[in-house]
Amino acid sequence: MAPVFRDRWRQRLHSNCATIASMKTAQLPPVRVEQSVRDEIESVLRQGETLSQFVENAAVQAAQRRRSQQEFLARGRESLKRAQKSGEYFSAKDALDAMQARLDLRVAQLAQKKSSRVRS
Repeated sequence: MAPVFRDRWRQRLHSNCATIASMKTAQLPPVRVEQSVRDEIESVLRQGETLSQFVENAAVQAAQRRRSQQEFLARGRESLKRAQKSGEYFSAKDALDAMQARLDLRVAQLAQKKSSRVRS
């Protein structure tokens, strides 16, 4: 085999192996939708994005959102158990006031950071 041909062959083989190694091994079930739904999705695809990529990203984001909701509910249930056990409860107003104070502090910090960058 000529050296140039052998090098090209090795490069192609390496490229194919790298592609195979990154291939996905699981599939989501096919989803049947009205043509109008498919048209709507295709109308918002980014340049170079495929319908399959969009569906995969949407599924992953939905799963992450549900996981966050489950974790939020679990923390709430644990907090309720602790409150029932200790008998110590906080009013909704106190909790909201504390969250508002934390938010106000963070907004002020970000505004200060932004204004110091503008002056620099």
